[in-house]
Amino acid sequence: MSATVKHSEERLMKVLLAPVISEKATFVAEKNEQVVFRVAPDATKPEIKAAVELLFKVEVDSVQVVNRQGKQKRAGRFVGRRNHTRQAYVCLKPGQEINFTEEAK
Repeated sequence: MSATVKHSEERLMKVLLAPVISEKATFVAEKNEQVVFRVAPDATKPEIKAAVELLFKVEVDSVQVVNRQGKQKRAGRFVGRRNHTRQAYVCLKPGQEINFTEEAK
């Protein structure tokens, strides 16, 4: 795999859907210096890395990806399913940090 893979900027803007703000994500952020994002279902690790570096101007060390199955839910006799999601655990290089409270202002 070459380090100079080019991705279109338009595609990279669509890769990251939202940061995950949860108890587990906060714990992982403090312990392993990782940030968790919901990403597009067809996003690849190099695309996720390039998108985070482009949007937040930080250096990414590594990316781990998790495919989560949607929970089965029912309303009365009707059974449905939530959408499947894909999450990326992005490990930043030492000294790098993403602060979402400052970004929102």
